[in-house]
Amino acid sequence: MADEDEPQPDDESETPADDSAGSDHEPTASGADGPVPVGVKLGSTRTVIYVPDEDGSLRTIRTLTCLSTYEDALTGEERVIYGEQAAREYPDRVRYMLRSGLPEDDENADLAKQFFSELVQSQDIPSDSAVVYAIPTIENEEGLGNLAAVIEESGIGDALVRSFPESLCGSIPALGDDLEAIDEIFIAVNMGSTNLEACAYRHGEQLAPFSTGSVTGNEVDRHIANAVEEETQGRVNIDRTTAREYKEEHGNFVDFEPFTDVIQQPGGGSHEFTIERSVMDPLDDYVDEVVDEIANNFLSELANSHIKPYQIALSRPIAVTGGMACIPGIVEEFEARLGAELNREAEATAPERPDLAAAQGAQRIAGRLIERR
Repeated sequence: MADEDEPQPDDESETPADDSAGSDHEPTASGADGPVPVGVKLGSTRTVIYVPDEDGSLRTIRTLTCLSTYEDALTGEERVIYGEQAAREYPDRVRYMLRSGLPEDDENADLAKQFFSELVQSQDIPSDSAVVYAIPTIENEEGLGNLAAVIEESGIGDALVRSFPESLCGSIPALGDDLEAIDEIFIAVNMGSTNLEACAYRHGEQLAPFSTGSVTGNEVDRHIANAVEEETQGRVNIDRTTAREYKEEHGNFVDFEPFTDVIQQPGGGSHEFTIERSVMDPLDDYVDEVVDEIANNFLSELANSHIKPYQIALSRPIAVTGGMACIPGIVEEFEARLGAELNREAEATAPERPDLAAAQGAQRIAGRLIERR
């Protein structure tokens, strides 16, 4: 099993950043007559970049946020590899530098700069670009400053570099085909790996921003690992990377089916086991905890401080984004349980790809900023 602290690429992982032929494309302004609009989300596990190609289509670059170095056998020079390749070839010393969502110290800031610079160079992202990057709702000025330096020193963003809240960026694809979200009053909930975030937006202005690290996708992974050990009566122990793979591949509130896996036993032989409860029970608890945090902490504070926007926002769909929102049926479960908790109807909506939405929304903002220059 892989080390539990180091996420590894799934069998069906995001399109590697060094294999753009398989990237997702959709129409967008190409920026051929001026700076290219680029959207970036540097995540704790994965980084996503949206950038127009010369033909006007929008390329999606996705990779693990990690790197490793090795010594060239011929020249003795240090070589750098990143993303899926680094995690696959050097699992023993690959470095993930954004564990909390931000580069919090000088060492991790330097690693993040090295990672991002290698990424943008390998993907031929033009220096004549306008870069908008999504930032988490975390009160950490040093970490946010380090993140800004990562983008600004990467060799792109000559036209401009701006940051916007991740929950706002992610809500843009959820609420329209353009930038309709900027002109509305609504609530955004970001179900991330390292934080649960919520915020009300009034024409782009943040109201009562909320963040907690106690209800997260990473915690779900930990609970799944513990539940597997319990369900198999101690015969099976999995690391958190395997737990995350179980969650992403099998978690389903609509049509979950028990599944079988096999592990190798010490001394030889194998053990086949079936999982019936260990994935969905932690996910079920996660939704309850999300609803409790949103209803009894975030919405209570919003109602106390901004009653009119609170009333308007709750009459409109709540935008749900983040990696956890990719689990089939979870948005509908959140909607139903939140409505029951509030004793009123609640509506939730999500973009087609909640895990990519922040970079996609950031790219749209970058395009608008170029138009207004």
